Amino acid sequence: MTDNTSAPVYALRGLKLIGWRDMQHALDYLCADGKIKSGTLVAINAEKMLAIEDNAEVKGLIEAAEFKYADGISVVRSIRKKFPQARVSRVAGADLWEALMARAGAENTPVFLIGGKPGVLSQTEQKLRAQWNVNIVGSQDGYFKPEDRQALFERVRDSGAKIVTVAMGSPRQEILMRDCRQVCPDALYMGVGGTYDVFTGHVKRAPKVWQNLGLEWLYRLLSQPTRITRQIKLLRYLGWHYTGKM
Repeated sequence: MTDNTSAPVYALRGLKLIGWRDMQHALDYLCADGKIKSGTLVAINAEKMLAIEDNAEVKGLIEAAEFKYADGISVVRSIRKKFPQARVSRVAGADLWEALMARAGAENTPVFLIGGKPGVLSQTEQKLRAQWNVNIVGSQDGYFKPEDRQALFERVRDSGAKIVTVAMGSPRQEILMRDCRQVCPDALYMGVGGTYDVFTGHVKRAPKVWQNLGLEWLYRLLSQPTRITRQIKLLRYLGWHYTGKM
């Protein structure tokens, strides 16, 4: 029988990534022995790999996170190329968040939501309660003043939350999670980018067939041609991949 409570770690350009076989493995790893792990979850894709190389602050933030996993198909392919024996699959951050929320609802795990526009956050809360009966113990949209941060951290601590998800984009969400953990260390923090927008239907995600083919990036590019400058930057990542510099 396979042990789902542990997972191998694979290094790409010095960054240590957890190798999950599938979504069930990820859930069982994070919720081992009926107790959710504490620490910070960060999804790693090719853009993040480039940001780590180019920005010392981002590098420090991501390296300090306990749970880094392959969210992008390009990163999964790089792991498989460098470690041919690796049984690793892509675990998309948006899917992992939904799976964690469903599990939290089933186990009455207290959840705190941060980020997003006020209307989107409100819809996210309503849908989470209706769909999975999630125990949301607090929330805060992404439009708060810097001087309100400390009070927010204390609210998170006093709420008793065991899962804190932060939708503010990178690197803002990583900075906030790092600082919040100083006040409230006993929770699992997860940066989720635009996930609330996708969950509530404000942003359309690639159809499953595109996701399964590893072409979600192409769907997004066709939907938003302005992303082309971001995609061109990824040629550097492809260079690393194909020249064995991972």
